[in-house]
Amino acid sequence: MELPRVLLALAGMGTATGLALLPYVPRLPPAALLGKVTATTFALESPQCVFDRHASASDTVWVVVAFANVSAAFRNPLSRAEVPPYEHLPTARSYMTLETAAAAYACSAPNLEVLRVGGDTACRGQDPCNGPLPSPGPYRVKFLVMGCRGPKAETRWSDPILLRRASSLSAINTVCHGSDVVVITSILVSLGTVLAAAVLSTLGAKAWGSLCHRDSGSFTRRSYRTHHIPPVLPQALPPGCGHSPPGLGFFAPQTSSSMSC
Repeated sequence: MELPRVLLALAGMGTATGLALLPYVPRLPPAALLGKVTATTFALESPQCVFDRHASASDTVWVVVAFANVSAAFRNPLSRAEVPPYEHLPTARSYMTLETAAAAYACSAPNLEVLRVGGDTACRGQDPCNGPLPSPGPYRVKFLVMGCRGPKAETRWSDPILLRRASSLSAINTVCHGSDVVVITSILVSLGTVLAAAVLSTLGAKAWGSLCHRDSGSFTRRSYRTHHIPPVLPQALPPGCGHSPPGLGFFAPQTSSSMSC
């Protein structure tokens, strides 16, 4: 009875023949990072220099994501065709994503800085999909190196990663009730400002109308008649010339009757 249990445990730990267990533990980036953990995503530190001795140029590295309480039971796929997809996460409780060439994590490659799990909101039927995580978790992740003949190396599982939770309705209601007085006061102040602006606008309009009427009468009394000046017609341009510049054409002087406030 003990031997089957030992074999099952070894299979669950990924210590089957030819599979290297690397001491690296995936983790969140240690530096301050905006959006390091959100309600549907989290960032991972890029595993640079981790797979150099265990991966070839044709190998790929996957991120395995599983709910923390079932991560120990995850079974590595034997081929790419058996990779668990994102769409099966609600039932299978695990999936694999972010397939990347192993060369991208080499020591000689530029540092990728961070990887974001759950960051693709537009994947629809794509393979592999890196869609948003459906619940706060917690989750565990590990990196798995896959070759043409199956898995070749894997890291240890990360510590549990818990996503952010939305504020509860009761907490929102408490905040709203506590701020009722502030909201009512702000509304009253805004209404007072609007009324004052309306009164000032009305008074200003009346004053401007009175001023225009007064100026119009004054200008009428000072008006004068002008002699008729026929408009100057534009001369025809010689062949090959362009159009006349804007503003050069007709000139008609304005009389007092054409001016108003």
